[in-house]
Amino acid sequence: MKVFIAGATGVLGRRLTQQFRRRGHIVMCLARNANNESAIRALGGEPRRSDLFDVDSLAAAAVGADVIVHAATAIPTAAKVKPQDWEMNDRIRRSGTRALAETAGRIGAEALLVQSITWVARPADQSAFDENSPLQPDAVTQSAADMETIAQEAGERQGFRTTILRCGWFYAPDAGHTRSFGELLMKRQLPVIGQGDAIWSWLHVYDAASAFVTAAEANKGGVWHVVDDQPVTAAEYLDTFARRLGAPAPRHVPTWLARILAGSFAVNFMASSTRTSNARFKRDFAWKPRFPSYREGLDDVLAAWQDENFLGLTRRSAA
Repeated sequence: MKVFIAGATGVLGRRLTQQFRRRGHIVMCLARNANNESAIRALGGEPRRSDLFDVDSLAAAAVGADVIVHAATAIPTAAKVKPQDWEMNDRIRRSGTRALAETAGRIGAEALLVQSITWVARPADQSAFDENSPLQPDAVTQSAADMETIAQEAGERQGFRTTILRCGWFYAPDAGHTRSFGELLMKRQLPVIGQGDAIWSWLHVYDAASAFVTAAEANKGGVWHVVDDQPVTAAEYLDTFARRLGAPAPRHVPTWLARILAGSFAVNFMASSTRTSNARFKRDFAWKPRFPSYREGLDDVLAAWQDENFLGLTRRSAA
């Protein structure tokens, strides 16, 4: 199978490239510049210089691909996120998806796989939800809802299969937000907000990549939620992470104070539940995560950090 990946040098894209290659597939990757090309070659992919928003260049780069994977994002990393910080990510979700979908139709690709997020369908009362739940987008996730619609409608119109994987909250040793969590916990600057009873559904990026590879090989279209097997409360997660790092126990701060210090976006995200399950994906694809809970995932994160001496961690200092 020939696969074309947009976003191949990102945290997910790097693992997608490696896992597709291990499965014997030819992997062509969108490259924006020479640095991207070098990184893609190191991963085993074939760099194809292109522009995510230019259909002509995309079609030339992706020609021959059986499957196109949209894994491009531009998630803001600022400590206090402002609405305008989301503009590029929104453009990637809307205009990027539209361009990739048109490319899929133009080159005769069999499928378009899209990375979405589970909380685009999170109910206002934060109760449990699944793939059949209606979309409940807010200002930040509206572009994800639009992305799904663009991809699905294009597939119906142009005859290619659309597979949307709504992923849980990513983490990995090299993921920016995971590293930020570690740094802030060591400084005791990442508090538990309120009671810390928000339910988080996590997903190690290795497992996200394996889910995409599995779905691409299975020739199935539809919408699936991909998370690990064990949701966890915010308080338990942060307490466990801090303890494993040898960091002080996180403070508890009231929600009103957290909003002043970190802004509404961060607080809404950290204090909101994502009560969903991977049951349908596991059933439909006979898939299981390599890291079934955050505990096994943290083992992987901390082992990698010890190897690179991140945060001063060593094998001897591990809790």
